Amino acid sequence: MHEASWFKMETSGKEKKTYRTYGILHFSLYGTTFKLYVYQSQQLMSTEKYADHLFIPFTDSTNGEESYENGRYIDLSITDVENGKFMIDFNKAYNPYCAYISDVYNCPVPPKENNLPVKIKAGEMKYGKIH
Repeated sequence: MHEASWFKMETSGKEKKTYRTYGILHFSLYGTTFKLYVYQSQQLMSTEKYADHLFIPFTDSTNGEESYENGRYIDLSITDVENGKFMIDFNKAYNPYCAYISDVYNCPVPPKENNLPVKIKAGEMKYGKIH
């Protein structure tokens, strides 16, 4: 499915970023089936280091209370996909840079189709500031 059309993903700043849908992951959690879209960045594809980089931006029911309000990300590589399958490890979910310094970075905002209506209590959660 990595021949999908390019589109502009909303970001936390003024500049939208160009992505395409690489694939859709279907999985079960708490006895319910969900799906998450996996995206590929047009900009990162042009660099040797990140040519195989894929990314899953998502939101869940912890956003704003227990985790960063604008969602979290999971990174993966094309080589992580074996026989059309990928093991989602929510322990690897992390906050974008915008969670810490919002006026400097232009972070992709997870599209609505990647909103999970359950709590994902794994990965990087809400952070506290040192006074």
